[in-house]
Amino acid sequence: MRYLYSCPLRWSDMDANGHVNNAVFVRYLEEARIDYMRRLAPGGGSAAFKGGSVVARHEVDYLRQLVYRPEPVTVELWVKKISAASLTVGYEVKDADTVYLRAATVVVPFDFAAGRPRRLMPEEKAILKEYLDDAAHQEGAVAG
Repeated sequence: MRYLYSCPLRWSDMDANGHVNNAVFVRYLEEARIDYMRRLAPGGGSAAFKGGSVVARHEVDYLRQLVYRPEPVTVELWVKKISAASLTVGYEVKDADTVYLRAATVVVPFDFAAGRPRRLMPEEKAILKEYLDDAAHQEGAVAG
């Protein structure tokens, strides 16, 4: 399953070349990822997805220019890999007929009170598995 986030474009997102700046694309990914993680939190007193996380790595392929327009762009997001203490999120920033960017982010759950990374809880892993893409299922991308 994939998560879809409708991301508005802002006039200030453009750079001197007249297209969305590369750093702004990373902000779009962040907005989609945070929205996704907040919606995953199950509520009812569960601790799943309540703490913080930090980004350990971004990998971005810029494919096409995106210029300002009033219509939002779609950020499609899925889980590529789940390990004991991190997850890798995949993205496409796109319209119906154009993919502007493909990216991946390694996210590490973090205990800010203790000042260190933490392991994913079994409940978190179970919820994240719903968003593993088909290729990840076939490759056995769920670890420890």
